[in-house]
Amino acid sequence: MTHDHHHPHDHPHDNELDPFAARVRALETILTEKGLIDPAAVDAIVETYEHKVGPRNGARVVARAWADPEFSDWLARDATAAIASLGYTGRQGEHMQAVFNTEDTHNLIVCTLCSCYPWTVLGVPPVWYKAPPYRSQAVINPRGVLAEFGLKLPETTRIRVWDSTAELRYMVVPMRPAETADLGEEELARLVTRDCMIGTGLPLRPGSLSPDVLWPATGTAGTAP
Repeated sequence: MTHDHHHPHDHPHDNELDPFAARVRALETILTEKGLIDPAAVDAIVETYEHKVGPRNGARVVARAWADPEFSDWLARDATAAIASLGYTGRQGEHMQAVFNTEDTHNLIVCTLCSCYPWTVLGVPPVWYKAPPYRSQAVINPRGVLAEFGLKLPETTRIRVWDSTAELRYMVVPMRPAETADLGEEELARLVTRDCMIGTGLPLRPGSLSPDVLWPATGTAGTAP
């Protein structure tokens, strides 16, 4: 299972792609050769939706839950309404459920049938989320999958796997990192990565980002709070 999110345009191994991805790759190649699309522009759009627009929305939801106990309770009871109250609504996010990590339980999101994913709050699903190895192993061997992402949890930690569907999509609310009592919501949101809202990572620690970084460029396993 690969965690490489790079989107190259040098494709020597297209035969290794699944049929749908191969058709997309072929269409992209044809449109590029005809001068109808700019590969760099496509990459920029994908990067924006995968790492900036969507995940930033989810990060603000998590930060609000960390900072506001009443909102956290609302999010647990009715995630769809709570998330919509922050202005994040739309297709692929109509029916949401938030699952909360605790000291003894860690949550992991997967879609075993296809790639159902809450685009409204997490952006474009990463390539590995849609890959058959992740979709199967997340259920069969979740602890091993997390280890591949660099997240090794204590054996005493229960791992609960949630299977998204077309009718209901999940997002993980990770535990708030230690030593963040003095941080505001915007600062807290910067600690929330896409991966920790899927469950394959943990939030970043305070001070792990330089002051001029507005958003972590990629998901990361982080470190335990």
